[in-house]
Order: sequence, then structure tokens, then C-alpha cells
Amino acid sequence: MDLEKARQTAKALVAQMTAEEKMSQLLFEAPAIERLGIREYNWWNEACHGVARAGVATVFPQSIAMAASFDAPLVGEIAAAIAEEGRAKYNKSVAFGDRGIYKGLTYWAPNINIFRDPRWGRGQETCGEDPFLTATVAKAYIQGLQGDGEFFKATACAKHFAGHSGPEGKRHGFNAEISKKDMAETYLPAFKKAVEAGVAGVMGAYNRTNGEPCCASPTLMEILRKQWGFEGYFVSDCGAIADIFHGHHVANSLEEAAAMALKAGCELNCGDAFRALTEAYEEDLVTEEEITAAAERLFTIRAKLGEFEEKRPFADTPLSAVSSKEHKALSLKMAEESVVLLENKNGFLPLDPRKAQTIAVVGPNAMSRTVLEGNYHGHADEYITVADGIRRAFPQSRILVADGCAVFEGPYWDGFNDLQSEGAAAAAEADVTVLCLGLDRNIEGEELGFSNDFTEHGDRKTMRLPACQMKLAEAVCDVCENVIVVVLCGSCADLGEKVRSRAKAVLHGWYPGAMGGLAIANVLSGAVSPSGRLPITFYRDDNTLPPMENYDMQGRTYRYLQEAPLYPFGYGLSYTAFVYGAPTLVAKADDKVTVSVTVKNTGDRAGREVVQCYAQFSDSRTVTPHCQLCAVESVVLQAGEEKDVTLTVAPFWLQTVLSDGTRTRPDSGVTLFVGGGQPAPDAAGISLS
Repeated sequence: MDLEKARQTAKALVAQMTAEEKMSQLLFEAPAIERLGIREYNWWNEACHGVARAGVATVFPQSIAMAASFDAPLVGEIAAAIAEEGRAKYNKSVAFGDRGIYKGLTYWAPNINIFRDPRWGRGQETCGEDPFLTATVAKAYIQGLQGDGEFFKATACAKHFAGHSGPEGKRHGFNAEISKKDMAETYLPAFKKAVEAGVAGVMGAYNRTNGEPCCASPTLMEILRKQWGFEGYFVSDCGAIADIFHGHHVANSLEEAAAMALKAGCELNCGDAFRALTEAYEEDLVTEEEITAAAERLFTIRAKLGEFEEKRPFADTPLSAVSSKEHKALSLKMAEESVVLLENKNGFLPLDPRKAQTIAVVGPNAMSRTVLEGNYHGHADEYITVADGIRRAFPQSRILVADGCAVFEGPYWDGFNDLQSEGAAAAAEADVTVLCLGLDRNIEGEELGFSNDFTEHGDRKTMRLPACQMKLAEAVCDVCENVIVVVLCGSCADLGEKVRSRAKAVLHGWYPGAMGGLAIANVLSGAVSPSGRLPITFYRDDNTLPPMENYDMQGRTYRYLQEAPLYPFGYGLSYTAFVYGAPTLVAKADDKVTVSVTVKNTGDRAGREVVQCYAQFSDSRTVTPHCQLCAVESVVLQAGEEKDVTLTVAPFWLQTVLSDGTRTRPDSGVTLFVGGGQPAPDAAGISLS
């Protein structure tokens, strides 16, 4: 069904409804209209990294981990797998008469807000700090989830539009003040590219942006609808329309808040504020034409999903698709590609799995299933923790396991809070200790209902790990010479110089999904050579970060950071070595620039290399980023093998942004650099001037 036919189906259905029936359909819990044969439909569903909150499903690595792979095609494969599982679960839900929450096909993902501040608890749901990487991963996810057939297999929804990335504790009344330059250069590009990718939905943010509530913002809607031509549906974040009245105080009543949102272009309310539309309609705050237009947009999406077809599309998708072997294999592959090797002193890793030795697996995340899941998760039918994975990968070794401490020191009464001596004892007996530190969604996440010394409603107060973990780490390093630190969390983590200098290796594994423990073990054993790259900057010191409430990009991310980072965006080590030839310009045209580079694996084992292309701008009219990622390609090379890698750069990413938000060609040219990370000061580039 093409879009125009879906629109006609929607118009025909909506034309038969009363005004009250139309308004009822603008709530996420849309009731049935039996006289028209319309079933109830619940729009709210989640699929950030797998079908969430609806029972068993494949739990893929969290979004920030998928971004760390720099592998958009693999993200697309995973999104297609999520859609398949979603259809299978939907088919069975419908068969058993269950059309409740988290059972529909309209997924409110991906989260493409820019992870501009590493303390933000929801940053784990994003694709990192870079506009290009975020846009590229988002496009792959959207197109993989929605498919390219006659009907949508499922629908994606880009969120949260726009200018949202903390603070969590203030979001219901917070005003993000953002310059036109930063909006156009940093906060909006991924949304523009999502629209170009055909995303079915866009979700508005809780906050105000430059004084306007995002779910009732004429400025944002003008950009989305008029400038970009978005034809899908717009949904509020959950409770955000009520916030217009209760939190932002820019409406005098709930009826006025509902009217503001609808008139601006918000068709769907997650929450119940749109129940006030009845009164707003009676008070002439909204017109029936506006209500009709909103209902037609929503029913266009439902028609494109095939809901009103005599034979429902994808009805033969079997339940066996859910958590299948193939999907678990995809999850494992992504987890392996997402692991970032930060330190490997004197080539300490990989460990030899054939060697009989004693390995201690110590730390609060050694046996944790919670840390594998992240937030916005489903439930896997099988979990492999780090300890489980190490047992599988090192069958010749004696494996000791100990908690050592809790993730965070709190009012625990279950005996797992202070076990430092147990952790140290295990490490003292070991030839090698794998120290599993980090966080989980109970301390880092979305608007957690508490604050303490470490977290402020889910936002971190520091890049350092909780004190109990740092004490454990130091104790383990005191008794074991060979310590490998594995950090599992959604952002950067500063281990401190004392631990970092003593650890033989440091891996960052994010929230790696249900198969994540095996992925970590496969990297440790050398079955997989690490190839993940940092999708965010690891800052050296908390004090270098501007306040979270400050949305100015100066001093933030690799593009505008003034100090040297602990580890830069795009960084990651391998077990092999890659050498680059000089990049060459293949073609330059108005629609794209093509460059080529020869990459050779000069090491003794196979590996995947993430080839990165950065642009540096020279423009006398504006402040430009230090550099800007503008193309990425992955290449797998055997030992001694070399290949020519071609990268294509779209002109959008070769533009600079002026103070008024205008995107334009730099007045003094662009230089492209190609390599395994950000360009070194003496790197040879390709001038496009």
C-alpha cells in the first residue's frame, strides 16, 4: 500500500466518525469504534534495542553500544530482526485478544538526542555525541525496522524533538536555551536525516526549547513540517502535554495546553491531557478540522501497517522468530563489535584459552544480568554474564567468582554490600583477575526517583565510579599483579590514575545485551579482535564539563572540547595493527565526494578496522568544529591483507553553520582526513577548496 492509498483509507474511515470519536483516537490508548469495525489500538511500544516490556524477546546491546560498533549495516540487520520479533508477538497478542500496552507495532525508538553531556542518565539510549554517527545509525535502524515493502513491518519514531539531553530531574519544567547555530549544527541534523529516511513518527520532548514547550512549539513544527516536509505523526512524550500547564506554566488550563499542542501539530498524546480536548472543542479552542487532520494522520499510519486489510500483512510471521538462534547470533556479533579496548599494556591481551590458570572474576557486574540489559529492555530467555562467558571461553582454567561490593553503597540488608575481603581473597589466589565494574539502570537512567552522592534522578554527578567500587579496585590491584578491568555502563568512566596505571588492560563493554558476557570473554580470549570505537568523548576531569543546564556546545564533545580528553571520540585499540596509505580524491560532484584509501593489516591476526573520514573547515564567518566525522566504513582484513576502501561524503556534512543557523559552503575550503581515528596534527589530508 503506497502512502497515498493509505491516506485515502484513513480519510474514508475518519469521515465516518463523530467529533467525539475522532478526539478519542488522539490518545495513545485509542478505543475501539465497533460500528466502523475499528479495533482498539495502543500506540505505546518500545524497541530501543529489542522489543521491550512485552515479555521474552532478544535483548540486543543497548543503543550506545551499537553506536560503538560504528557498523550501521549491522544496526539495520538488528532493527529488521526486532521488527520480525515484534510482528510475531503482535500476531499472537491479536490472536488471544490482547491489544493492550506494549503490544502494538508503533515503536517509540530510536532516541537520537545528542549525548552532549556524559553525565546524562539516558545517554545510554542514544547513538552518542556526534551528529553524523547518530544520523547514520538512526537511518539504518529506521529503515531496518520499517522495511521497504508495501506495508510497514513496524514503525519507528525519532525522539525527543528537540534539544533534549538532561537534566532528568528538571525536565518537566526545564527551558533549554540553544543558539540557532547549535540547533542547526548539532541538535537537529539527526532528526532531519531521520525524516529523509522516511521515519513514521517523531516524539516531542518534555522540555521547552528557547521558551516554547517542545510538544507545542510553532518554531520546531515549522522546521519539521514545512522546511523538512515531514508527513508522519507527531506524539508527545508521556505526560508532556500536561507539563505545558503544570510544569512550564505557559497555559492557563489543561484544556488550553491540549489545544496548544494540537494546533501546533501534535496529533497523539501519550498521557491523558487530550481528554481535555472535549472541553477545548466546546470552548472553541480547537476546530473540528484540526481534530480531523490529526486523526487522518494517525489512521494513515495504521493503514500503512495493514491493520485494515482483509488479510493482515506479515500474519505468517511465526512465534519461533522470537529469540531465535539467528537473532541471538546477531546480538552476540554486535556485542563483540561494540567492545572498546582502551588499554592493553605490552600486549597483555589476549589471554591464551589453552593455558591452565586461575582466573578470578570479581566485581558487582561479574554475575549481573541487570547490567546486560540496560534500560528500555525486554526479557531474554537466556543470559550469559561475564562470569558465565569466561567459564565457556577458558575451559582449561579454574574460575573463581566474587561480588566484592554492590554497584553502589546503599542501605542494603542482603549481605552483598561490603564483600571487599571476599573479592580481594579471590584475586589473591588468581593468576589473572577480571575486575567487572560499572553501573546499571538502577543508578543511571531515566528520571530515577531519588538522589544521592552519585546520582541526581538518574544523571551522574561524576565520571568516577562509586567509592565502594574504587576501594575494591585498589584492593584487588594490591593483591593481584595481572588485573584486567571490564567496565559496563552507559557512558564514560574514570578509574583514576591509581587503578588505571596498575591495570594491565581496560575494556569498556557498555550494556552489552543478553549475550554480552560471552562477547567480553571472546575478546579476552582472542577469539575476537576488539574493534569498537568510542561514540563519546571520555573526559579527563569532571571539572572540565560545563553545567548540564548549559546547552552551548562550546567545551563539549570532541568537536568543541578545549582540553585533551582521557580517550577521544573514535578511539579504540585492536589486537592487530593497520597501516593507511595516503588518501586520494576519486570524484567530486555536487551530490557527493568520493575518497579512497589503502588499508593494510600488518599484524599477525585478522581484525575489523573502522575507517573514519573527518572534515576540517576553514570559514572566516563562524566558529567551526575542530573536525567533523563525515563518513565511516568497516573493513575486515586477514593478517597481511590489504584493501582499497572507498568512502562517500554527502555535501550536507561538508557545510558550516553560521550564527543565524544557515548551512553553507565554507568560504575558505574543506580538508578531508582518513584514518583509524581523529586526524593527528601532522596528518596529510585532501583539500576540497
